[in-house]
Order: sequence, then structure tokens, then C-alpha cells
Amino acid sequence: MNQQYPSALLERAVNEFAKLPGIGAKTAMRLVLHLLRQDKETVENFGHSLITLKNEVKYCSECHNISDTEICGICADARRDHTIVCVVENIQDVMAIENTHQYKGVYHVLGGVISPMDGVGPSDLEIQSLVDRVNKGGVNEVVLALSPTMEGDTTNFYIYRKIEQSGVNITMIARGVAQNDELQYTDEITLGRSIINRVTFTGKI
Repeated sequence: MNQQYPSALLERAVNEFAKLPGIGAKTAMRLVLHLLRQDKETVENFGHSLITLKNEVKYCSECHNISDTEICGICADARRDHTIVCVVENIQDVMAIENTHQYKGVYHVLGGVISPMDGVGPSDLEIQSLVDRVNKGGVNEVVLALSPTMEGDTTNFYIYRKIEQSGVNITMIARGVAQNDELQYTDEITLGRSIINRVTFTGKI
């Protein structure tokens, strides 16, 4: 039986919230009713922040991380070691690694992993820009820090084959991260140790 709404405006708002990942109809209703109880300024600030984010947010031209400027704060930081590039799946993984305070290099955000089942191929990701970045010079080590899933391993192997002749040292985070776990959900201590204890990537999956 379909939910009956006393207001078409309420129904529309609930339906929009329910489109968010992990948000069901009941949670969407709770969030919308919460916003309705807030004063007008609070709700306007909430809505404006999302519209401003969508309209003004940028992606770093170097690493593809989310940024307010053309070059993100990490890439622009002269104190970071720009000869080490850590390859991650998404922006959440950058945040997770940064929270460990154990990595001082820079990043390259792929925007996903190779997943034929989901229709995601190498050309859908920022892999060629990584290859170009390595071939340009100045990179001594590429750290493969993708989640230890089948898709992550496949992507690691693909990247390895694309840059193995470049002469850079190709490493991967130690497998302290449990198989099939997503990097962003790994605790900071385990993730930090995995980065510190990274090993040479041999091209085997």
C-alpha cells in the first residue's frame, strides 16, 4: 500500500530525500519533518549550501580531489612529498588516509574502480591522467591504495601494466585491511599501519 501524504509538497520533498543512497522512505520522512521544524533561515542555509556546492565546487586539476580552487590544498602544499602519489578510489579514501596522519605524499583520485558488471571501464576513470602524470616525470613512487576487493585488485593490475615500464617504484598498502573491506571504513590505526608497511606490487592478483 502506498504512503498517503497530507501534502503534495511533503511527498515531493520525501521522494527527493529518498533518492539519496542509504535513505529509505521512513528516514526521508524523518529528515523532512525535522527540517520543517527548523526556522526558515536554517532551512534556507541548508538548501543554499547544497546549491552553492553543486555550482561552485571544483575538482583539482592535478589529483581530481574535491577543491574550492583549481589546485587543491594538498597538491598546493610545498611541504608534501610530490614524488609519492597515492592512488585511491574516491574522495572519502583521501579523507580516511589523511585522518591517519601517516602519509605525507600527494594523491590521485580515480573516481571509482574497474567493474565490468557495473559498466565501468578504464576509460571511465582517471587512469590515463595518472599515466600522463607519471610519464611527465617527478614521480618516484606510485602507491596503490585501492580497497582489497576483486574490482580493486583488477584496477591495481591494470594500472601496474600501464606504468610498469616507466621506472617508478610501484607499491601497495599492506593487507592489514581485511579482504572485501572498503578503505574508508577501515579504522585509522589499521589503515595507518597499512600505509607505513606498504610493499612492492608484483603485478599479481
